[in-house]
Amino acid sequence: MDPLDANTIASAAAKADDEAVFVRAAKRGDLNAFETLVNRYESKIFRLAQNITQNREDAEDVMQEAFLKAFEHLGEFQGNSRFYTWLVRIAVNQALMKLRKRRPNQISLDEPVETEDDLMPREVEDWGPSPEERFAQTELNGILSNVIAELDPPFRIVFQLRDIEDLSTEETAEVLGLSAPAVKSRLLRARLKLRHKLNRYFRKGDNP
Repeated sequence: MDPLDANTIASAAAKADDEAVFVRAAKRGDLNAFETLVNRYESKIFRLAQNITQNREDAEDVMQEAFLKAFEHLGEFQGNSRFYTWLVRIAVNQALMKLRKRRPNQISLDEPVETEDDLMPREVEDWGPSPEERFAQTELNGILSNVIAELDPPFRIVFQLRDIEDLSTEETAEVLGLSAPAVKSRLLRARLKLRHKLNRYFRKGDNP
């Protein structure tokens, strides 16, 4: 079957659910379709990799390696999840390999993390006034980036996938090879840790 022509690709790009169209075309050997997927997701994959590795050069390597592996193994993608979810799993694995090479004693995501569920609130209330009302956006981004970077990797990665990349609990669990309850527990711990660190900035009714 012939690759998608430019008009077909442009038309498909206007649709919100067109990912599968490009994946099917790419699996048939259409490099333009795969390039469209790269252009769509490269900034997200780079941001994810940088937040995990905390290093720009490593993040660039991870992004390149993730797309190369995705292309090489595209025939193995069965479509049981979103292509983006599959791509994120590859990128996370590559990023964790970077971390392990750099820090051999890095905490593994496979290791159990004590949650002390009975001692933690079941839900975390809103942080109060929107950050935009309290800080200029650039200052806020710097604050959040620094605080998120201080989280231990098991919590930071779950927070990144769920609250920044907007993956569902199930997708995050699939990417990391965890159970859904484990994802929820780690996300709660991450949010609690962030709230504690940001409390001085987001305290309701008080000036920072």
